[in-house]
Parts: sequence; structure tokens; C-alpha cells
Amino acid sequence: MRVSIIGAGYVGLVSGACLAEKGHSVVCVDNDRAKIDLIRKGIPPFFEEGLEELLGKTRGTGLEASTNLAEAVLESEITLIAVGTPFDGQRIDLSYIREVTHEIGMVLKNKSRYHVVVVKSTVVPGTTDGVVLPILENTSGKRAGEEFGVGVNPEFLTEGKAIHDFMNPDRIVIGGIDDKTEDRIDSLYESFDSTLRIRTNNRTAEMIKYASNALLATMISFSNEFASLCARLGGIDIKDVMAGVHTSEYFSTVDSSGKVLTAPITKYLEAGCGFGGSCLPKDVKALVSHAEAAGLQLPLLSVVIAINVEQPNKVIELLGKHFDSPAGLSLAVLGLSFKPGTDDVRESPAFPVMRTLLDGGANLRAYDPAAIETARHVLDDPRIVYCSSLREAVTGVDAVFLLTRWKEFLELPEILRAMVPTPVLIDGRRLIDKSSVERYEGIGL
Repeated sequence: MRVSIIGAGYVGLVSGACLAEKGHSVVCVDNDRAKIDLIRKGIPPFFEEGLEELLGKTRGTGLEASTNLAEAVLESEITLIAVGTPFDGQRIDLSYIREVTHEIGMVLKNKSRYHVVVVKSTVVPGTTDGVVLPILENTSGKRAGEEFGVGVNPEFLTEGKAIHDFMNPDRIVIGGIDDKTEDRIDSLYESFDSTLRIRTNNRTAEMIKYASNALLATMISFSNEFASLCARLGGIDIKDVMAGVHTSEYFSTVDSSGKVLTAPITKYLEAGCGFGGSCLPKDVKALVSHAEAAGLQLPLLSVVIAINVEQPNKVIELLGKHFDSPAGLSLAVLGLSFKPGTDDVRESPAFPVMRTLLDGGANLRAYDPAAIETARHVLDDPRIVYCSSLREAVTGVDAVFLLTRWKEFLELPEILRAMVPTPVLIDGRRLIDKSSVERYEGIGL
């Protein structure tokens, strides 16, 4: 199928490269010429594991990159909208959605063949039918359901393993205004023959995305609230508690050899220093705000956000068990991306932690395997030394904050054992075995 994707960011480019790998002819469109030039050279404009290799395979064969939206839409059968929908604290910003929808509608005005426009961006329920569809009709002069289709196809990609998630989906959600629209979207995923299809209306498809992310965020805050309780009561390790929860039949199964296998969702039932990224914080806040605009309070989700906002402070409190204040201390912060496998630092707990430590008078050394440059753009302070290696970051410091679960950080016990005096390790992700480090503090311990 000939596919145009508007927005060559995280969702758009990953989706485009994967669809090209599946045999479709894909054009990713973006108005950022520098980004398009990088893609044309096979260079990802952001870090995502496996993306550079996939671009190398698909670029110039099934995948193209362009700044020409009109040409891409005109020559394709289906258009996926994958532009950003930032949240301003009151509502999601639909300006990018409106802008590209208007441009698509102007192309449809002069296009004789039936075309389907699909919203892949995360938008609150009612956006596709109430905003996108009317703009398309007004600008094209055509009627939805007759001369073009309008649908929703939410993404369920986890940064750091997005390519795997796209190529091995657990479900494909297809929203549409009619069967013809849904059939066109369904044909895009024809090669995913063993994957469950959920066909529904556009509003329900939009809500499935929000419900999925809200559940994950709730599980994380649930775990962190229990971590706080374990730490307060004493004699309980949240890691042991959650290990016991994970073995419940609700979250595990036993293979033929008798080994207990836990479900992937249990990784969200683990304590840490809080969730970040471009999805969970934004989506939960947007859903709460959207409900309030409709006259409904969502107290559970409001508390989920409140717990998460406080969670970075928990690792700061652990430093207070060893030092009177951060003033004059040399501290290492390991992990700047909100999760491993990506250079995305949006809503990363590392930044409230670093700002609090700087306000307290500390000097910082920071390291991340992928996110140094993106972090520097967010927080460029002369009191922060951005280091090029793990060993460089922890050498000579008083304490180490571990804030992202990068596998490389598993080397810490060996590195710290060689240091005299041994720095305090404050494990904000409970990645390190607490018995492997002389001076250890962890969330929920």
C-alpha cells in the first residue's frame, strides 16, 4: 500500500520504517528540513534502539522522507497523522493537528480517488470526529464516508523497544467512521495475520489509548505508594513485596518445566523515582483536564499524578540519611533519559532531582549512555559536568544517584568497591543488588 505519514518524529518515523519493512511504500513528511535531510542519509534524528539499522534497510527502497505534504498525500492511499499533541496544563494543544488536517483537506479537494485519513497521534476522545473530520470536510468540500474516510489507529509503542512493539503488536486498534474506513486501515496490517484486531468507533479507539496509559501510570504510582509505606514501617523491602505480588496467578504462569514466568506488565509494578516520558504524564494530566471540562472529577488519576510529582523527592530524602545537606557535595547522577533505550528526557525524574541538588549547593557529575546532548539542552548549568563514561561520572564523588535502569549501570558495584571512601549509592530504580554495595540506599527499603 502507498502510505503517507505526516510527522517524522518518534511515532511517525518508527511507524514508517516498520511499515516499509513490511513491504509498504511509505513517505514520512515533516516541515523540519534538517530532520528530513538526516533521514534521507539514514541517520535517525533521535535515538531509538535498532532504528538506525532499520533505516539502513528501508531507506530508498520502501521508505522516503519529504517536506512536500501535498505530493505525499496525493500519491498515497492512506495518510497517518503523527504530529505532536503537547499538553499546556489545561488542554492538549491541537494546533499541529489542525494545521496538517487543513493541508490534507486542501489536497483531498483536488483528489479524485477515495482516501483514508487516520489519526495516530494521541488525542482526547472526540477529537477525530469533532475536529479532524469537520476540517477535512470544510477544506476539501467533500463528505466524509462518501469520498474519503476518517479513522483512528492509536500506537502502543514503548520507547527503547518501539520497533519490537510495532513488529510484534499485542493488539491493533482500528477506529473508523464506517466499515470502508476500517477495512482500509485493516489492510495496512494485513501481514500481521495473527494479531488481534479491535474494530470500533473513533471515540472508543481514542479512549482505549488513554485507558491503557492511565492504567500503567496507576500501577507505577500504586507501587511507589507502597514503597513509601514499606520505608516508613521498616523491616520490609518493597522489592520483596512486589516479587511476591508478581507470582500471583493474575500476573504469572508456569511453563512445562515448572518455572514461574511473570507477565511483562509486572515491570510497571515496581517502585522507583517516578515515571516520565512524552506519554504517561501528559496523557493522564490531559485526561483529568478533559474530564473536568466535561464536569467530572477523576480523583484516582489526580492522585496518580500527585504521587509521581513527589517521587523524585524520595531519593533526595535518602541522601539526608548520610549528609546534613547537599551543600558542597560532589554528586553523580546516572541516567538522564526517562527510561533506558532512548535519549528522550521529557518529564525525566532526573531533572527535578538535579535542580533540587543544585539549589542545595551541590556540584554534579551526570552521565547517560544516550541522552547527554538532549539533557544538556534542557539543563545547561556550569555546576554540572556532563561525563562521557560511567567511571568518569562516579570518580571522586560523595554519593551516586541511579535514576534510569540502563544495563551498563550493573557495573556499579565493581566500580564502587575499588573506591576509598566508597560513595553512597542511592538507587532510585532498585536496579542494583543491595548486598553488593557497601553503602546502599534504595526506594522502598
